[in-house]
Amino acid sequence: MTEFVVQFWGVRGSIATPGTKTIRYGGNTSCVEMRLGKKRLIFDGGTGLRVLGLNLLRQMPVEAHMFFSHTHWDHIQGFPFFTPAFIPGNCFHIYGAIAPNGTTIKQRLADQMHHPNFPVPIQVMQSDLKFNDLTPGDIIELDDVKIETALLNHPNTAIGYRVTWEGHTAVYCTDTEHFPDRLDENVVHLARDADVLIYDANYTNEEYYDFKNPKVGWGHSTWQAGVEIAKAAGVKKIVMFHHDPSHDDNFLDRVEADVQSVFADSCLAREGMSIPVI
Repeated sequence: MTEFVVQFWGVRGSIATPGTKTIRYGGNTSCVEMRLGKKRLIFDGGTGLRVLGLNLLRQMPVEAHMFFSHTHWDHIQGFPFFTPAFIPGNCFHIYGAIAPNGTTIKQRLADQMHHPNFPVPIQVMQSDLKFNDLTPGDIIELDDVKIETALLNHPNTAIGYRVTWEGHTAVYCTDTEHFPDRLDENVVHLARDADVLIYDANYTNEEYYDFKNPKVGWGHSTWQAGVEIAKAAGVKKIVMFHHDPSHDDNFLDRVEADVQSVFADSCLAREGMSIPVI
């Protein structure tokens, strides 16, 4: 396999939203897979991770590198239901930053599986789990794959990832809030000349700056800010991600049309969608 492909397994933010009004875009929370040559990278473990896991059962044994932006619940709640992690012979390298309270990614993933929150502890997972602590700014090299990291603007912090392989780049940048008076230097640096930028567009500007119920300080951005960053960074394609639970398919259709009117090579993330990075 010599292709670089990004596939979306969960595109929703905050809470899963199954139902008749979210069929076209999907209701599972954040999970994105990147396949590069013989490497498989997984970004975040929301409820979409369960769906990815079912798909991987046909491809075992599986080895993958799992990168967590942070451990708010919508980004980890699929991990206890990730079936391949329970099967001997599979191997998962898990990466995440140490939280502001000092807990590691291993501790935080294990905590959500402790009684009385969950009936099965992480120790029951029989795959080979290898945990790696990150500091924002670290660079990980997996043979010919380079992953750069940077701090994002989100409550309790989050990390963005830039993945480069054979001269092509995809950036996973969710759960970050833009600054009102300037572009976020960390995000622009991650996104520089990227082929694909996956960006947190949880809100529209109208929602973000709403006089009666503003979303300023909530840790998420807008599609308008994403377009500004994409243009400044020289991004080829932007994919708007982390859809708000209140945004149904018809609302997201309108947002996509608005985005494409100002940035031609753009779209909104949909569950199951695959994008070649070329």
